[in-house]
Amino acid sequence: MKEKMLLGTYTRRKSEGVYSLTLDTDTKKLEALTLVTKENSPTYLAKSQAGNIYSVTSIHDQGGVAAYNQDFHFLNGVTKEGAPLCYVAVDEVRQLVYGANYHKGEVNVYRILNDGSLEETDTVCHQDPTGPHANQDKPHVHYTDLTPDGRLVVCDLGTDIVYTYDVSNDGKLNLVARFEAFPGTGPRHLVFHPNNKFAYLFGELANTVTVLSYDEVTGAFESLQTISTLPADFTGFSGGAAIRITRDGRFLYASNRGHNSLAVFTINEEGANLHLIQLISTEGDHPRDFALDPTEAFIVCANQNTDNLTLYARDANEGTLTLLEKDIFAPETVCVLFD
Repeated sequence: MKEKMLLGTYTRRKSEGVYSLTLDTDTKKLEALTLVTKENSPTYLAKSQAGNIYSVTSIHDQGGVAAYNQDFHFLNGVTKEGAPLCYVAVDEVRQLVYGANYHKGEVNVYRILNDGSLEETDTVCHQDPTGPHANQDKPHVHYTDLTPDGRLVVCDLGTDIVYTYDVSNDGKLNLVARFEAFPGTGPRHLVFHPNNKFAYLFGELANTVTVLSYDEVTGAFESLQTISTLPADFTGFSGGAAIRITRDGRFLYASNRGHNSLAVFTINEEGANLHLIQLISTEGDHPRDFALDPTEAFIVCANQNTDNLTLYARDANEGTLTLLEKDIFAPETVCVLFD
C-alpha cells in the first residue's frame, strides 16, 4: 500500500513550500518527495473532508491562513498585519477553521465558504499574566482544536493556561473554562483519549506531559499526573514539540527538540496514568513534528534543522518503535500530515 502525506515547512533556507511524499508500507520506505505548491513558510496544514487544504501563510508583512482546493489551486488567503499563524484546524460540523497565532497571542476563527475559501469571523486576544520562563514574555497561543464534544480548546504557552471556549454556529467564541498549568509549563499541544474523559497536555518549556481529566458538562480540566519526557540525568536544553495518541488509547508519543528523541508512554486502561517505556533517537536535529500513518504501523518524524525524515516501525502490542530509515531528505519540515 502507498500512503501519501503532505509536509509543511519553513522556507528560510532550502524549502519552497508544501511537499508531498509517499510511504510504501510494503517496502517500508519513504519515496517521491515532490513540491506541490510554492508557499511562504506553510508551517502547519489541515485538510477538510471536502479535500481542501488550509495552510499557515505570510504575504509581505501580513500573516494568516491560505485556502487551497484538493489540486492545490489557490482559493484565497486571509491575512492581516503581523506574524503568521502556527497552527490550523478544521471544524467539519460548523464548517469553520481555527488558527493559533503564537506571536500575537491570538485565537482566530474563519468560516469556510461554499467554494472552500475563507473569511474571518472572530478574533480573541489573550491578556492574562504570563509565566516565569524567559520565553513567556507575553501570551503565545500555540494550539486551537476541538474537544470531543465540539468545544474549542486553546493552549497558551505564554500564560500557562488552557482555555475552553464554546463556539457558535456563526464562528463566535465564548470562554467557559480555564485550566492553569504549573508555572513555567508552557502548554503547547494537547490530545484526547478515545474515551473522551482524559487529555494529555504537552508542556514545551517544562518537557512534561500532564494528564488531565475533562468535564464535558463544564468544559473544565483537572490535573491528575505530570511526567517528564526526558531521561532523569539529562541536563542540556530541550523543548517539547508534538504529541500523538493511538486510536486504541493504549500508547502516547511525544517529541523532544534538543534531546532529539521520541518518548513512548503506555497509558493505563482507564486513561488516567502514563508510564515511560522508551526514548528513541530521531536521528536528526529538532524533531518539530511527527505522525502515525493511517495503519498506525509506522511513524514518520521530521527533523527541522537537519532537513531529514526518520521512519519507524511501531509494535502494535508493545507500543515500541524500531528505526527503519533515516536521512530521508525533506527540507525544513515542521508538519507531517497523512492524506
